[in-house]
Amino acid sequence: MIKVLSRKIFRTNHLQIGEGNISGYVACFLAILSCLGVLAFHFPEYLTTPELRKSYSVDFLRQLMFAALLLSGSLGLLNFVRNTNKRLGATAWFFILLAIMFGGPNVEVKEFASDTPYIGLDWFILDLLGSTLIFIVIEKLLPHRKDQKILRSEWRGDLNHFFVNHLIIGFVLLVTNHFVHYGFGWAVSSTVQGYIEQTSFLVQLFLIILVADLMQYWVHRAYHEIPLLWRFHGVHHSAKEMDWLAGSRQHILEILVTRSLVLTPIFVLGFSQQIISLYVIIVGLQAVFNHANVRVKFGWLKYFMVTPQFHHWHHASDKAAIDRNYAAHFSFLDYAFGTAVKGQKEWPQAYGVVGDYMPVGMLKQQVYPFKRTK
Repeated sequence: MIKVLSRKIFRTNHLQIGEGNISGYVACFLAILSCLGVLAFHFPEYLTTPELRKSYSVDFLRQLMFAALLLSGSLGLLNFVRNTNKRLGATAWFFILLAIMFGGPNVEVKEFASDTPYIGLDWFILDLLGSTLIFIVIEKLLPHRKDQKILRSEWRGDLNHFFVNHLIIGFVLLVTNHFVHYGFGWAVSSTVQGYIEQTSFLVQLFLIILVADLMQYWVHRAYHEIPLLWRFHGVHHSAKEMDWLAGSRQHILEILVTRSLVLTPIFVLGFSQQIISLYVIIVGLQAVFNHANVRVKFGWLKYFMVTPQFHHWHHASDKAAIDRNYAAHFSFLDYAFGTAVKGQKEWPQAYGVVGDYMPVGMLKQQVYPFKRTK
């Protein structure tokens, strides 16, 4: 039902200035996020992330929601004026009125328990808002494929992946923390952790990215070289167009396994919380940026760090690019282990899994690895 409504409301991918579609989409986007924000205000103990709550001001979020509702309403009216099809404006106003009816930005947030099970709705709202504002602009200013649409094919499925991946953050953290603490607590050495603590901030930052990327490299390589694991990782590679949202296409089990294993050396070596927090930010930004539809020249740095060009080759369906470019942060790891793509054109021509066998849609992609092969 939701899928049918989504296709009817957002059935056009054509965004041309002056036709009212852009204003309609932005209005719907802001109105829906505001409505979800109101929901998070009502049930913060279940719909917000404990770690994230500490880093933002509720008063600022109220002001942000008020501005979003005001802008959404204005753009919704513009859609009515400029577009013969009023469904986008009507949808935006439906969610605006719904948000206002349930309190809007004035919802009172009372004291609540901080140890309840939760889903990361606030993380989804803030990350989606920030990512769209930053990366859509970058993709339009510095595009790799200039003719690629913002609402490219299969964008709905990838947005669903983005949504689910953020909502399950509490579950992912619970599983990964239990795995690391109970599985590798024996490996913790106060002597080793003492050496780490004595190093400078920049050295610690380099080390945490390096050890995490080393683990990620071998885990990633295993996903490609072990057929059973590839069935899960193939979901991520099925995107035929690359942009900031494409990186969200991942199987839930892959997320759990990868994050658990990457977190292990970070836990064992005992990096400070400040370093870990900065690492998480870097990981998030680099992951989105390297999947984005951007063309930026990095010169000699491309042999040291992973760039969009380097990672796009990892997603290429060209024969010479299969099972190459595994690193997430430091490209020199692939050059050191002999898995870097060599002698290719500047950018790949096509993306996706060879044979294009992966089903379309988040739910079908989550189920696919468990289906019997013919």
